[in-house]
Amino acid sequence: MLPTPTKFTLVAGASEGGTPLNAFDRALLAAGAGNVNLVRVSSILPPGAAYAEEIALPPGALVPVAYGALTSTAPGEIITAAVGVGIPEEGFGVIMEYSGHISKQEAEQIMRQMVVEAFEVRGLPLVKYMIKAVEHRVIKTGAVFAGAILWY
Repeated sequence: MLPTPTKFTLVAGASEGGTPLNAFDRALLAAGAGNVNLVRVSSILPPGAAYAEEIALPPGALVPVAYGALTSTAPGEIITAAVGVGIPEEGFGVIMEYSGHISKQEAEQIMRQMVVEAFEVRGLPLVKYMIKAVEHRVIKTGAVFAGAILWY
């Protein structure tokens, strides 16, 4: 059994690259999540997980993360990624992710609606929410990434 993470942070980054994968890699680096192995998880924030502005991740570590990401090779196109976390008074929280071809402000509005709905469907009172989003206008090959990193 894997240990349950005790802290989390929200990160986001955008970049250009020579290929879609290189652009994604550079977006990860811009977000501070580029030298680790991301393990994509679904959307539950462990009970009691504390927010940390930054988390030092050891290179090569297996890092649980819920994220939204998008790459594009269409010059001039707007791409956006966002992540939101809903936090209750006690118990577990919910993480929501989004990526699309809209503005950062629109993505933040959608993210808030997604977090509110996730709490409503679970019958949980939403006490606080946090959102991190990034927008990028593609020059040649661009990528965006926004994630909720879970750590120990």
